[in-house]
Amino acid sequence: MSEKLKIKISIADRVYPLTIDPRQEEGLRKAAKQIELMTKSFEQNYAVRDKQDVLAMCALHFASKVEQKVLQDSTESEELSRRLTRLDDLIAEAIG
Repeated sequence: MSEKLKIKISIADRVYPLTIDPRQEEGLRKAAKQIELMTKSFEQNYAVRDKQDVLAMCALHFASKVEQKVLQDSTESEELSRRLTRLDDLIAEAIG
C-alpha cells in the first residue's frame, strides 16, 4: 500500500485539506487551478459575485465537457464498429 499525501487545495477562497495518493496530486492541483481561473473569468465577464453561483457554473462547464467527451467517444466507437463489420464482410467475401 502506498503512502498517502496530505495536501491543501484552495478553491473559491476556501482551503480544502485532502489526503490523497501521491499520483493524484498533479491532476488535483491542475484541476484546482482551472477552477480558480474559471471562477475569476465568470466573475469578471458576467459580474457574478456569489461564489455559489460561480462554482455552479464551473461545475456545469466541467460536467458538460465530460458528457460531450462521452458522446463523442460513443459516436466514434459506433463508427469504428461499423467499419470493422464492413471490413469483416469484405474479408469474408474475398475468402469465400
